[in-house]
Amino acid sequence: MPSSETVIASTASGKIRGLKRDGFYYFGAIPYARAPRFEKPRPAGPFSDVFDATALGTVFPQPPSRLERIMGPPLPEPEQSEDSFTVTVTTPSLTGHRPVMVWLHGGGYSSGGGSLPWYDGGALSAEGDVVVVSVNYRVGVLGYLLLDGVSEGNLGVHDQIAALEWVRENIEAFGGDPDSVTVFGQSAGAHSIVNLLSSNNSRTLFHRAILQSTPRPDLNFTQAAAIENGEAFARLLDGDPRTAPLSRILDAFRSTAIEFSRRSPNVVQPPFAPISELDPVIRTFETAPDVIVGYTRDEGSAFVRDVAGVPDPERVAEKALTQNMFAEPAMELADAFTAAGASVYTYRFDWAPTDDVFGATHCIELPFVLGTDQSWKSSPMLGSSDWQSIDALGRRIRRHWTSFAHTGSPDSSETWEKYTSAQPIGITFF
Repeated sequence: MPSSETVIASTASGKIRGLKRDGFYYFGAIPYARAPRFEKPRPAGPFSDVFDATALGTVFPQPPSRLERIMGPPLPEPEQSEDSFTVTVTTPSLTGHRPVMVWLHGGGYSSGGGSLPWYDGGALSAEGDVVVVSVNYRVGVLGYLLLDGVSEGNLGVHDQIAALEWVRENIEAFGGDPDSVTVFGQSAGAHSIVNLLSSNNSRTLFHRAILQSTPRPDLNFTQAAAIENGEAFARLLDGDPRTAPLSRILDAFRSTAIEFSRRSPNVVQPPFAPISELDPVIRTFETAPDVIVGYTRDEGSAFVRDVAGVPDPERVAEKALTQNMFAEPAMELADAFTAAGASVYTYRFDWAPTDDVFGATHCIELPFVLGTDQSWKSSPMLGSSDWQSIDALGRRIRRHWTSFAHTGSPDSSETWEKYTSAQPIGITFF
């Protein structure tokens, strides 16, 4: 059972109450910003009393994840709120100056939340002596709508930057070093990091990066495409997005997604995502920090296996999607980061359950990095695998991730060579 013993952290915003757990302290749902609908985030401001951060936080409003058949439902099911500008922090100690790891979740820019139990950073903190910060940012139409007179787009990007600014100002109160911050993320979270690496507004806020299953960078929209989707949403909503009931906003979002899927050849592309040419927040990067970049062997099964109802025993479409949308972009990023002067480490994740439900599918590495046996116990992608075998490989991966956060090298008990074009995969996890 979770401990009921509490602890107080004294931050620049005021005192925050958290929980003592087995090997780490937990602080949930700490506000990092505030904003009305479709406006940029502003600092949350000081607390007038001790802020209670002992419970799970909410997530931003969203439809069910399109990958629920892979990951299962989040347990417990989170409440949704437009006021979910929060971070969750786990730390081994409130004193000291240890590395910080900031997690940006995936979900195709349409779903997810850093406060979900899937992304519990307790094991990383306890095993690797790091402070883990999981970020909520606006998703879907609330985060990425571009519509004249309503929303200027890229609000989710600004949320991520605001959270990193909060880390810089407050993380010392949780035993963290603001001058040693590693951002890590998966799928849309990793894609977000590539955007942040291009940003003059955020580049000084972190020092290393781990990119798990980064989709092809053209997941970003052009301004013209974003305007088209925004206008489609407005037509389907048939009302003022700034004041419409949330239920109608989400209904129109779903309808826009369906309409968009009929005219988009890219099964991974969401209807609302960052806009690459609109905002100086997103620019081509010329320098880069040291990075880990990788992908899973069967990424494409999450998106195409059994979906079309067409027999494909050789999994041609699945393999092509894995190669084109994830494997090739990973190597292109590795080349680009190397050219920018970074030390680059690459991996491929090949582990799959013995009953091979979806293979080494998109998202399958997540339980090996974050979360607990309880949060992942209903995940279809893990098949009938027991948590003990999952955690054995998980401990190995977490050692690499936290070693990288400490030193810039993922070497731990085994050697992991830097990326070269002659040996594109530095290590394989299976």
